[in-house]
Parts: sequence; C-alpha cells; structure tokens
Amino acid sequence: MEEMEEELKCPVCGSFYREPIILPCSHNICMACARNILVQTPDAESPRSRRASGSAASDYDYLDLDKMSLYSEADSGYGSYGGFASAPTTPCQKSPNGIRVFPPAVPPPAHPQPQHHLLQHPGSLPPIPRNSCITCPQCHRSLILDERGLRGFPKNRVLEGVVDRYQQSKAAALKCQLCEKSPKEATVMCEQCDVFYCEPCRMRCHPPRGPLAKHRLVPPAQGRVSRQLSPRKISTCTEHELENHSMYCVQCKIPVCYQCLEEGRHASHEVKALGAMWKLHKGQLSQALNILSERAKEAQEFLVQLRNMVQQIQENSVEFEACLVAQCDALIDALNRRKVQLLSRVNGEHEHKLKVVRDQIAHCTVKLRQTTGLMEYCLEVIKENDPSGFLQISDALIRRVHMTESQWGKGTLTPRMTSDFDLTLDSGPLLQTIHQLDFVQMKVPAAPILQLEECCSNSNSATLSWKQPPLSTVQVEGYILELDDGNGGQFREVYVGKETMCTVDGLHFNSTYNSRVKAFNKTGVSQYSQTLVLQTSETGLNPCELKSLGAVAWFTFDSSSAHPDIIFSNDNLTVTCSSYDDRVVLGNTGFSRGVHYWEMTVDRYDNHPDPAFGVARIDTLKDVMLGKDDKAWAMYVDNNRSWFMHNNSHTNRTEGGISKACTVGVLLDLNNRILIFSINDEPQGPIAFEKMEGLLFPAISLNRNVQVTLHSGLAIPEFYIQRHVEHPTSLC
Repeated sequence: MEEMEEELKCPVCGSFYREPIILPCSHNICMACARNILVQTPDAESPRSRRASGSAASDYDYLDLDKMSLYSEADSGYGSYGGFASAPTTPCQKSPNGIRVFPPAVPPPAHPQPQHHLLQHPGSLPPIPRNSCITCPQCHRSLILDERGLRGFPKNRVLEGVVDRYQQSKAAALKCQLCEKSPKEATVMCEQCDVFYCEPCRMRCHPPRGPLAKHRLVPPAQGRVSRQLSPRKISTCTEHELENHSMYCVQCKIPVCYQCLEEGRHASHEVKALGAMWKLHKGQLSQALNILSERAKEAQEFLVQLRNMVQQIQENSVEFEACLVAQCDALIDALNRRKVQLLSRVNGEHEHKLKVVRDQIAHCTVKLRQTTGLMEYCLEVIKENDPSGFLQISDALIRRVHMTESQWGKGTLTPRMTSDFDLTLDSGPLLQTIHQLDFVQMKVPAAPILQLEECCSNSNSATLSWKQPPLSTVQVEGYILELDDGNGGQFREVYVGKETMCTVDGLHFNSTYNSRVKAFNKTGVSQYSQTLVLQTSETGLNPCELKSLGAVAWFTFDSSSAHPDIIFSNDNLTVTCSSYDDRVVLGNTGFSRGVHYWEMTVDRYDNHPDPAFGVARIDTLKDVMLGKDDKAWAMYVDNNRSWFMHNNSHTNRTEGGISKACTVGVLLDLNNRILIFSINDEPQGPIAFEKMEGLLFPAISLNRNVQVTLHSGLAIPEFYIQRHVEHPTSLC
C-alpha cells in the first residue's frame, strides 16, 4: 500500500487529492490547485474558436490545443502570455513536487484571506475569469476553458474514494472488540461476525471448528476497508447535472446520460451499456496489471541480482587488491634480485681493476729496482781510472743500458687499467615500463557457445559454428576446435584461428565424433564449450542392406595434390593430362571404413594408352603409372586386356579392354578389406586385392591421350549385391 502513496498525491500541491478532477489528457488535479494554476489568455483569443472542455475534447482536439501551448525557456513548460499587456506578471511559485505554479490571475483582495480558503466549497471561490487557460502540470498540454469553467471537467470519484480508504488505513491500529480490560491489537476480523479479534479472544470465542469453521477471517486492515465500503456513488453528467450516467460513448470514451444521446453531440455516436463497458475495462485493466506484475517480478529479481553484484564487487575488490600487492611485491623482489646481480658485477669489476693495477705496481717495482741497481753499478764503473779495464766492460754495459731503457719505453709506463668504471646502468627502459605499468582490460575469455542450428555433418565432413556469449566483452584472439577419433578416443586439435566456423573433411564414414571448442587470448584459454556429437554418413553398409542402400560418398578430384601436368575441368570432375607420360591424380576424400563405389567414364581414348584406375595413399608417387610403388593398388587397361598392379607387380591378366564411352567401376569394400574392378557394369577379373586397410584415396593415372569424368556417390552395383545374396557369409 505504501508504494501507492505517490499515485494519490496531487502534482501541484504535493498533498493527497482533494476533490480531484480529470483533465482531457487523463491526468488528475485538485479542484483548488486547478484554480490556482489558471492563466488568463488575451481577449483577442475567442473562447468559441478554441472551445474545449473535459467532456468535449477528443484526441484530435489535443493536437489543436498543443499548438496553443506556450512554453517558457526557463521553467520547463509553463507560460503566462507575457507578450500581452493583459497577462499577469506575478512570478511563479514552486509546488512541493517541483511543479511551477502560477497564482490566480484575479486581483488580490483588499484584506488578506486565510490560507485555508482553498478548502472551501468551489461555489464560495472567486469566479473564473473569461478566456482562462489551464496547463496540465504533468504532460504540459494546454487548453482554454469554456463558459462552464472547471465544472466542465468530470470529478474523479474513484480516486477520491481510494484516497479516503488509504488515509483511513493509515490510522491507528484496530483493537480487539472482546477484550474486557486494555484491549489488545486485533489480528483478524470475521466478515460474517463483523467482529475484530485478538489472537487469544479468537481462540476462545471463535474456534476454527463447528459452524464457525466456515467463517472467513481476514486481516484487520482489509476488514476495516470492507466495513467502510459504502454503496457505489452514482455520478452525474457534467452537461446535465440532474441526469445520471447511463451509457458509454465509444467514440468519445466518456460516460454520457440519455439527454446527451437525444440532444447533445453524442446522438450519432456509438454507445454501449455502462455496466458492460465497466466490466470490459476492468478485465482489460486486470490483464494489463498481470503483465505489469510480471515485469515487476522481473525487476525485483533483477534488484536481487544487483544487490548480489554489490557483494561480489566488494569480494572481488579485496581479492584484486591482494593480487595487485602480490604482483608489485614480486616486481620489487625481482628488482632486488637484479640489484644484487648488478652489484656483484660491480664488485667483480672492482676486484679485477685492483688486481691488474697491483700486478703492474709489483712488476714496475721489480723493474725499477733492477734499473736503479744497474745505474749505480754503471756510476761506480765510470769512477774507475783504468782505461783498459773500463773498455773491457764498457760495450756490454752500454748494451745493457740501452736494452733496459728500451724495456721502459714499450708502454711500461702506461697504466694497464683506468680508474673509471666503464659500466652504465641502462634504467631508462625499465623506468619507462614502470611509468607505463597500468591495468589492461584483459581476462580469460568465456567459453564459446556452439550454434547448433548451423552445425551439421555431410558425407564424411562436419561443419561447426560457434560464437561468444552475448554479454561477453573480453577480447578473443582465436579459437581452438577439437575432435576425437570417432571411437571415443582422445581429442585432437583440428583448427586454430580467428574464424567462428570450420568444416573438417576426411572423417571416417559411419562414425560418431565428439567436438568442442575453446577461445584464447594473451591472458589464457577459456573453458570448453558444450560437447557436440556429430554422425557422419552411413556408407559402411551391412551386406543384408546392400540391395536397398548405396554409398553416399560424394567427392571430386583433388587439384592441390595432383601432378602439375594434370588438367582439370567440369568442377574438378573431369581430368586429362598435358604430358605423354603417365601422371597421377587423387580424389579429395579418403576412406578407411565402409563400402564405397565410384565410376569413371572414358570421354576420350586415342592411340591405345594404358590408363590405371584404383586407390592410393596420399603420398604415392605422382609422376609414374599408378601401382608402380607400394602405396597404390590399380588396374591398368588398354583396348584389349587389363592387369592388376601393386608395387610394380603385374597379376591376373584379363581379356576385355576399354574404348571411348566405356565406364570403369571401382568398388572398395573396407568392411571385408577387398578391392574389385568392373568395366561397363561387369566384373573385370576376380577380387583384385585383399587385406586393404588404412586411409585410401580414389586414384587414376593417365596421359594426354585419355580424358575421364568421375561419378561418385553411386549405389552398390548389382553384380556385387548378387554375389552376397548367393554367398552371404562372405561378408556377414
């Protein structure tokens, strides 16, 4: 009930509605407040030209009235026709709800009137001046009153009754009517007994058994309201005050009386019974309230979510601060460790310099001592007066002196080490990095969502599509798609990139693959998406089903792995060669399971060449005839006969060759690990090869004298079906 209080207050005075009237825009206002915000228009504006009232205005009238609205640039929509001399110039006031309100345009009385004059009966108020205009304080629509003034607007008796009941429900708590001394607060009211009970008196005087068990007990507030409900007031017509409303005008959307239908402007309008329209509109309002109630429920749940977010934000803030402190401490520790390493290098340089200088000092000291001794010896020799004795040793002494002198001149007197430290700490980049140290809005991406409506499998390929969650704002650098081996084994990566759709070819037929995808960025890798199960085409047929089912492996020749001399056409279904030598081309789909059959039609056959048809591994030789190495199994054929060849071994010569328009069939049964050939729907020789296993690709070798066209996705040939009907155990 308390949330409804704002709906029951006038937008002008801010108090509960008193004698509310309904404006043509469907908003409400107190009668006294309506008088208070009236504005007198210029006399030149004729009331008849702009006649509008509460009972006569339609939606089209509002459009016209909006053209008359004058808006002030300073007060959000209320004007006073300030351009006319007759307009009031009294400054406007502000209501408790923030609405600007103009005082009455009538001259002030000679003696001050008490403030409670607004509560008096409308009949005792001053008359409404002519050409008065009223502006709705909520939607700002303006209209000019007719000669009836404010009496032309209907009174909102429903709103008035709701206000009365609400104010009464806010009164003091109800007391028990059966307590003898100090009545306690009532807890329930019996609608049948019309008595308020406290809990002890209810248990004593109104037990829930016997005849009283059928009585309806309601909360005291609800009981008081039901007591005070009086018979519904019958509203009277605003144009015919002595007549009650009896019908509802559908076009004008207002209640009318019978005189309005006979004399007024509603005579030609569609009208309906008042009671029926009352029930209809109540139902419509109830339906609208149900929808609004759902929205309110969603809003309440949303508020709970927001309040939970407040708690999560606080917890995440504490956790993030702790993480930030730990990261900064780790940086400081790393810097301290580096400082120790740099100081160690400085100390090493210091010890090295000292050692070099000390070694040089020791060397020079010894050398200087030897030089000084030589000099003193020479001086003593010079003092001798014996010429012959002097000349005997003078040459040797001269050589020693020159040698000693030359030894001092070979950089001996230059320091081997400088006193400066040739080390400069390059801290600029680190300081710049520290200044640039900031938060990056980067988190691990959310798990991608597989778009199931776009995921599918076709033949032995699978297409998967995914997207990021709608509310995810984390940057994604790429995705990783993983598939298992089709037997429930380990997952393997089949795609890494930025695309959100991928087709994986070369899967096993008749296999079930599990697929999943995850996103990644510089921060890390997301969780996996949900696992999607895909089933490839069922071409591995049970022999008992061969007659009704055929292979559905569609493929073409593969231009990417073929020899460069191969020439493609017809969407890679037709091939020939530009060389006289045999060149090999493979199909773009490999098989490892199931039964597969395809045919090749000979479009051109000149000079009796020997094309070879069969299967091969992906790395077979491409510049020799098919079957020359151990990675291909083939039948080569000319215009008269054919041979089977594997690893350059020729076997099973069979009569019957090919010509233009012939059809060569290849049947690969990997369930039984055999390879069979046919020409023009007839078997060509016995089973060509057995123990076939691994991943095998359709293949052909040909030269420039041959051109063939591929036909894939064919049904199992009749001769093979008949063979298994006659010998069913050969496959089962």
